[in-house]
Amino acid sequence: MNMVSRLGGRLGRALLAVLALTALHPVLASQWPMALDVVLDPATRSLQVEAELRPTQRDFRFVLHASLRIASAEVDGKAVRVESAGGRGELRGWRIRLPAEGVLRVRYGGTLPALDAGLDHREVLQGMAPMAAPSGTFLSAGSAWYPRPAEVFSYRVDVRVPGGQRVIVPGRLVAEHLPVAPSNTLALPNPHPANQVVMNKTIPVQAVDERAFARRALTSDYRASFEFDHAADGIDLMAGPWIVREQLVQRVGAEPLRLRTYFPPALDAEPGLADAYLHDSARYIARYSARIGAYPFSEFSVVASPLPTGFGMPALTYLGEQVLRLPFIRATSLGHEVLHNWWGNGVLVDYANGNWSEGLTTFMADYAYKEEESDAAAREMRLGWLRDFAALPPDAQQPLAAFRSRTHGAAAAVGYGKAAMVFVMLRDLIGETAFDRGIQLFWEQNRFGIAGWKELQLAFEQASGQVLADFFRQWLDVAGGPKLALEQAYFVAQGNGGGVLHVELSQSGPTHTLHLPLQMEDGSGSQTRWLNVSKARETIRLTLERAPQTLSLDPELRVWRRLDEAQLPPILRQWMLKTSPQVVIADVGDVALAQAGKSLAARFFERPSRVVGRAALRTGHDAVLLIGTHGAIDAALAQAGLPPRPASLGARGSAQVWTLREGVRSVAVVSARDVAALAALERPLPHYGGQSWLLAEGGRVLERGVWDAQGAAVAVEMR
Repeated sequence: MNMVSRLGGRLGRALLAVLALTALHPVLASQWPMALDVVLDPATRSLQVEAELRPTQRDFRFVLHASLRIASAEVDGKAVRVESAGGRGELRGWRIRLPAEGVLRVRYGGTLPALDAGLDHREVLQGMAPMAAPSGTFLSAGSAWYPRPAEVFSYRVDVRVPGGQRVIVPGRLVAEHLPVAPSNTLALPNPHPANQVVMNKTIPVQAVDERAFARRALTSDYRASFEFDHAADGIDLMAGPWIVREQLVQRVGAEPLRLRTYFPPALDAEPGLADAYLHDSARYIARYSARIGAYPFSEFSVVASPLPTGFGMPALTYLGEQVLRLPFIRATSLGHEVLHNWWGNGVLVDYANGNWSEGLTTFMADYAYKEEESDAAAREMRLGWLRDFAALPPDAQQPLAAFRSRTHGAAAAVGYGKAAMVFVMLRDLIGETAFDRGIQLFWEQNRFGIAGWKELQLAFEQASGQVLADFFRQWLDVAGGPKLALEQAYFVAQGNGGGVLHVELSQSGPTHTLHLPLQMEDGSGSQTRWLNVSKARETIRLTLERAPQTLSLDPELRVWRRLDEAQLPPILRQWMLKTSPQVVIADVGDVALAQAGKSLAARFFERPSRVVGRAALRTGHDAVLLIGTHGAIDAALAQAGLPPRPASLGARGSAQVWTLREGVRSVAVVSARDVAALAALERPLPHYGGQSWLLAEGGRVLERGVWDAQGAAVAVEMR
């Protein structure tokens, strides 16, 4: 997930005076548009920075987080005035009028806000303040922890942290100095059969020469230098109490590829986990290098975060520690984040004209893995995208060109689901060979540049020889999607069993030009014909050798559209995204359970909800969430004349969640054993919006699924 974060989080404590800084290496601003010398102490949350930069404007305006204060500024050794330029929320604006061209040096610092380990995934996506703690520090690119010199820039960062910490910045690791223990032995926490990083080399633990380290000057700090000599749109800095594992991979015609894991001791101690991440990282890099072009960086690291993050940055991914433990992450999310080194970090996004990288990465990673698994798995993912789209209220159906980053579920349905489906449809339209060549051309033409949808269109037009302006215009600029109907179908026989099939189709909503599959069943088998339709209503005529019995319009769901109700089983996201959700507490008079229910609803819904009485279960309101204990839930459903608890769920788990429809009424139900079981659902439940039902034991989901809804075929009339 590559995103430009908006500022969020809480204000820091009172500011500390900025101390003098000592650089790891002399900063050469003449070579770098931005060079930072950073001293960070996560225990005290102290951050001290000396920034050398060459602003692109003489009237230089920038922002810093409110926890940071400027101590001094000078140009080529001469002091310059720093003016306050107001602020908004936790941002503080600053202004420096530069007297002439030269190197600007700004010294600033303060006490960062404490790491808020209680943030959930939605709060993380909506942006964070720079935060520090011994368990982990995250200074995100969008948190205003440094003065931004230009829209894009290259940089060098030198960092010093206490010896028990390690630090990483996206880019090339050019120098690293590990602390040496006073006993003249190398401190190797948690010895492990894997390799331990020492002095920028991969040295087996048992082969460390302690005498060589005894000759080095002793220091208690860890220091590292990073350089990024390509265009970047921000600088992230992460620190933590990590153990670092490294593997070097030889490459033909290029320097060895440095692969690393940065795991806290408990995670690093899990047998084989770090080695598995190193191996799978190498595998994904080889896969996408062959598909797109050579991997654009010299290293890749998997970095554990104490927050529920999933960020892709140049040459690294920053993933939540708990997520990294899950066995399926290496088969799914890791490949997605590796691919972002091409899309989003190797080719930067022209955010002013929409974010294409999340959709292309989803298509080439998550969706490609499902295609390799089976046709059914790929169809299930496409169905999930269309279900999510169907759950969007009208005011959330923004054009794809308006998508910037995933800050909530509605944006994800468009920026990930619709965007990925655009690439499914484009490949169907121009063919796999031309599509693959278009991907390679896009990379060759835009590597380390800024590109948008127009550049993608140009590459695919060059590869296919087709004009694709109308295709991209309708899918990027038109909000929502068409709703298709097969109005009628009849077959006119012409002898020998053959004849002409007449198919009358209609589109409601915005009319699109569609490349649309029609599946025909004749009793002995099926065949698919692709139709080109572009009108609100039109009749297609097909000459066939045999009369079909039934027709199905796009049964494999390869076209972005609003599905029929028969193809839309209710899923939890339909409730999550409602504009005016209502909550019914089944346990009347139980204050503790009512409070737990309100707390769960606040996590579950993306908009504020209100508690109403049981009468709402009878009115047909389509955004009711019924919460309670098992007995109270069963009684409330019976009283409202709604279907009982599904027999398939039985009495398993500490909590059961399901959706139901009865006529015009739609209800989502959360049934828990007790208050504790209800509270345990707060964190996991928002992650399961694509499901119709689930069973949980405490905070662990045991089973989940989607109610079956295949849709209906249309019979062909014989004439």
